[in-house]
Amino acid sequence: MRVAALTRETAAAWSALFDACGCACHCRYWHFEGNKNAWLARCFDEPGKNREEQMGLVESGALEARGLVALEGETAIGWMKLAPRAKLGKLRRQGAYRALDLGDDDGVWSIGCFLVHPEHRRRGIARALVSEADVHVRAWAGRAIEAYPHRPGYALRDEEAWMGPELMLAGCGYVAVHGEGPYPVYRKEIGRV
Repeated sequence: MRVAALTRETAAAWSALFDACGCACHCRYWHFEGNKNAWLARCFDEPGKNREEQMGLVESGALEARGLVALEGETAIGWMKLAPRAKLGKLRRQGAYRALDLGDDDGVWSIGCFLVHPEHRRRGIARALVSEADVHVRAWAGRAIEAYPHRPGYALRDEEAWMGPELMLAGCGYVAVHGEGPYPVYRKEIGRV
């Protein structure tokens, strides 16, 4: 397995991963302006719209479309959205994070979500993606990476852990900077290039 940035060259494999997982979001949730019901309707009624939007952003090199793809050969088996926190406006508007002092956005990148092909889960793919994030974020002039796992008080099913497992993040050197409640914020300072 190798980890690569989402680019024009990896975009077709990335898109095929979403199709294989039956996931119509194509990583546009953090950028969607409507409410939850409008989001669900868009994913159900217009499943190609999210793909088209994301593919257009990848083609143009937009920062908000960035992320890492785990590949076996030419097949994508995992994905991690990794974008500048400033480009994830919806994150700051979420009730769980709105009141938190997350500090300056400058150079802070966010792990927005994970998607791992069901046949490849529990093989360390999410961990490999997180482990490679430091190298990419430094190359993209970042200084820190944040993650926002869900801590619900019960065991999450694999498909519910789309924000990443808290224990995995801690095991990869992330530290809770806001650790109370069901929505902690983890951060890893990586310095700039």
